[in-house]
Amino acid sequence: MSVRTSFRTGDVDEARQLIEATYYSNFMDVCEGPRPFSARYDIGELGALTLGDMSCGADVRMRFGELGAYHVNIPLSGHLSWRQGPVPGTTATPGSAAVYQPVGDTVLERWSGDCRLLAVKLDRAALEGRLEQLIGRPVRGPVAFGPVFDTRRGAGRGWARLVRTVVADLREDDGVLTHPLVAEPLQEALLNGLLLAADHRYRDRLADPVHQLRPAPVKRVMDAVQARPEHPFTTASLAAEGRVGVRWLQEAFRRYVGMSPMAYVRDVRLARVREELLGAGPGERSVSEVAHRWGFTHLGRFAEQYRGRFGELPSQTLRR
Repeated sequence: MSVRTSFRTGDVDEARQLIEATYYSNFMDVCEGPRPFSARYDIGELGALTLGDMSCGADVRMRFGELGAYHVNIPLSGHLSWRQGPVPGTTATPGSAAVYQPVGDTVLERWSGDCRLLAVKLDRAALEGRLEQLIGRPVRGPVAFGPVFDTRRGAGRGWARLVRTVVADLREDDGVLTHPLVAEPLQEALLNGLLLAADHRYRDRLADPVHQLRPAPVKRVMDAVQARPEHPFTTASLAAEGRVGVRWLQEAFRRYVGMSPMAYVRDVRLARVREELLGAGPGERSVSEVAHRWGFTHLGRFAEQYRGRFGELPSQTLRR
């Protein structure tokens, strides 16, 4: 964990620029009202997550394009009215959390001046990759989260409490959460916790222990692929990893994973390619370089498979 900033300002442009630097490009307008604009932001990073304790003092309206990441706002006071894409407007208040998708133009219709919130940005590749590891299957497209979830009880309350603890640690110069031994499992806990707290189509699978009952050979093969997805695996070599026959492995994968062993290898490789493309700076990498590194030698076929998996060409991901 590293503190990005502890920021106080009465200047709207300065506040907007800070949110752009730490979260997303935006337009901010102060609404008419009795409260003066007085922004207070404490923002830090935890691996693939950005977390902040934020308030503006005055009612504001903010407009964003597509966020490109998953995001959760947890109001501690006041209220937050927002809409994203074609979905009707939604309001979050203390006791609920607002969830935003990576796609769809986002508008905060009113962030009330008395609204202090915890803002959590979650890298798309990290969240989807974590979900794939948990369910043992590829995730097709963005995870369609419900727009709000309850933070007063159950998993939602536990997750919100964990976020608040992490954000509070931002203010400590020698906080324990800065230590790598704590930061890495904590990031994983936050990703897992959101997947358990928010509504989405895969949540029942996370609560259902059936996916934990895969035979040991299947688990061994999946672990081997996750550890070395760039390795030139064949069905026979995967069967050797699992210490079973080829036919047994193929039938077990179809039953317990929902695809063939080599299809699983391809999906893991595609996910690694996407993660690397999303993390690349301007001019740092080319699509062909990344594709070859993860075992894709036929670029035309690779581009088709990538588009079928993620809904866009790899070149579009790299530009974004």
